[in-house]
Amino acid sequence: MDVFITGVTGFLGGELLTDLSKREDIDKIFCLVRASGEENAVARIKKVFDLHQDTFDSQRIIPVTGDLADPHLAENLKTDRRLNGVRIIIHSAANTSFSKIYDSLVEKINIDGLKQVLAWAQSLPDLDLFTYVGTATICGSLVKNHVTEDMSPDLSAKHLVKYSYTKMMGELLLKEYLPEDRILVVRPSIIMGDTREWVPRSYVILWALATLNELRLVPANAHSKIDIVPVDYVSQSIIKLVFNKDRKHRVYHVSSGEEASSTPYLSTQAIKDLFPEKPPFRFADKKLLADMKKWTKGTTLLPEDSPLREFSNYLDFWVENFGNNSSLRILLYALEPYIHFIELNQVFDNSRLLEDTDMGPSVPAHIYLQTVGKYLDQINVFEGAIDP
Repeated sequence: MDVFITGVTGFLGGELLTDLSKREDIDKIFCLVRASGEENAVARIKKVFDLHQDTFDSQRIIPVTGDLADPHLAENLKTDRRLNGVRIIIHSAANTSFSKIYDSLVEKINIDGLKQVLAWAQSLPDLDLFTYVGTATICGSLVKNHVTEDMSPDLSAKHLVKYSYTKMMGELLLKEYLPEDRILVVRPSIIMGDTREWVPRSYVILWALATLNELRLVPANAHSKIDIVPVDYVSQSIIKLVFNKDRKHRVYHVSSGEEASSTPYLSTQAIKDLFPEKPPFRFADKKLLADMKKWTKGTTLLPEDSPLREFSNYLDFWVENFGNNSSLRILLYALEPYIHFIELNQVFDNSRLLEDTDMGPSVPAHIYLQTVGKYLDQINVFEGAIDP
């Protein structure tokens, strides 16, 4: 059986690739890689395997150079005869940026790029399954508390970031190209870190926790529920769903659910003792974020009655920690979408996943963060703020 996968040099895609490579029922894994040539593509894939000393078999793991931003990608894939026997496609590639300055690129990759892959998938004579890796957050910002798979996609949903909008539109595109019985949609919730004792494949999302660790004053509800899952759990869940011929549904959340959800308070408690030199974590109303941003532009802009003035020890800590207010301002603007997501208090129902696989619940974030938290000080929060 031949498999084709996109996004292999990314966070989840890299994990999916190494996990797939361990399956003996797969003959070849073709990997779409943006590269200057085959040698560069092989080097990029090998780096994915080298990170955690996984075995790279160049006879089974085969790069296919291509770019989701290329309007000719579908035609190029159609003319590549090596791909004619592909039976399973896993489309995990996406631009995940929350920054508004990348909105047009996010649409180009996540919608136009998907169209290219789907147009090629239509031409495959033996295609069994097209797996689309979406996101549970396509439900939007109006849905609160317990979110089920049937609530989305909904065109009336209000989205906090362009990323979740494009993933919703991507789901709607699938049926325009392929019959429903060949489509599997997997919607991870917030993927952050890894449960294992090694360096995470990516610091995506973990950047936000590292930033909160530097601030220590958090303008968010301490007890809002947050649905966070580690990348190893997500990868294993997706692969079990892909190869489960008896699955009962077309759409699945890959999430913590109620049983394994966390909160900002529990998550920060998990890492607080790793950094004893920092002030204790304090939580405040989300409205405080506006005053925090004002303070970075000059203390005279901060109203005399601002609640932020009650946290003078944190203001002193910021001056010492960040050096100049312009750096802190960049962090706060980049952090804002994450604060909004925290405030949604969303938990994504995972009963379908638990019923149709033997995965069991995820490890709660506040448990595995005690392990992965030790890597927070390796994250350059300012680099992450430019493209979090």
